[in-house]
Amino acid sequence: MPLHVPPAPAPALRSVLTALSSPTAVREARTPALLGAQGPGTPELPLPVHVLDRITAEGVAVTRLTGWRFLIRCGDRAVAAAETRLTPDGWAFSHFFEGPYVASTERALRQAESMPQAYQPRLLSVPGLYMLTLWLHGDGTADAAAGHPAATDLLVPLAPAPPGIAAHRPHRVADLLPVLTLRVTPTRLLRSPA
Repeated sequence: MPLHVPPAPAPALRSVLTALSSPTAVREARTPALLGAQGPGTPELPLPVHVLDRITAEGVAVTRLTGWRFLIRCGDRAVAAAETRLTPDGWAFSHFFEGPYVASTERALRQAESMPQAYQPRLLSVPGLYMLTLWLHGDGTADAAAGHPAATDLLVPLAPAPPGIAAHRPHRVADLLPVLTLRVTPTRLLRSPA
């Protein structure tokens, strides 16, 4: 089934297009694949990036939107990604990057397109495990900037995944969250001087 890729906010896309057309921004990105690309890069497949802040005692994932990520395609493959972030003045370009998550995201999206159910793709970062997943939300018409993973949504860990968690294997949120809860170390509370 086709994925319901949500439209990115227009200012986020404009900021990426502006950065791509800036020789200085591309040169300072330190992304050899983008620097050496033949032809212009095109931002595609905008994905909202959510961060898993915590999992409640009831097993509900508390997330927040932190940005939008665009795969930068040159020719027939994605060579890099561009990330935007929300600032007090609106959406702004943050940075270009390359590495294993670019190819892994592209692979997971192809995998998701072959599934029998249609999904809305998002990214979910789990900072406590240095883990990034493709979050396949079951409601294709939902606001991509809001919401929390539903128990029936799927999470596809991207490579490199943490030890013991298989990359590119879809997991229902209800099945993977308990595993993540056990593996994420609690954040130390900072105490103010007495």
